[in-house]
Amino acid sequence: MKIEVIAEIRPTEDPEKVKRAVLNVFEPDEVEIRREGDTTLLVARGHGHRSLLKLKEAIWRQGIQDSARSVLSRSIAGEGRLVFNLHKQAAYVGVVSFATEPNESPLGPIIFSVETSDVRRFLDWIAPRTYRGRVFYEGPPPD
Repeated sequence: MKIEVIAEIRPTEDPEKVKRAVLNVFEPDEVEIRREGDTTLLVARGHGHRSLLKLKEAIWRQGIQDSARSVLSRSIAGEGRLVFNLHKQAAYVGVVSFATEPNESPLGPIIFSVETSDVRRFLDWIAPRTYRGRVFYEGPPPD
């Protein structure tokens, strides 16, 4: 599994705060700040399910497995690929809040791109189905 996380650093934002927001929900193997024209981006990459443990733990702590699964299911962007957005301000305080509409996040979203060999297994692991508030089935970690 390969994960790339991108967050725009707006001119009014402190780059360290944007980095903190990303690191609150993602455990990268590498982080870089790069410029693309007039835009500054924080780009973080990770490999394997361990990079997403903070995201999974926050989803479980908040008890939003079903809604997260719904959003993630709609974020499938092709064979073995999911792309979804989180609100940057919520991530800064360790909370998962999905941004499902363009421009919904005032300071720009944190964009996750996940490549995995088995999307269903990924969903069963990170956001399993629940029944009456209890996890129905938690799958093994994805590749």
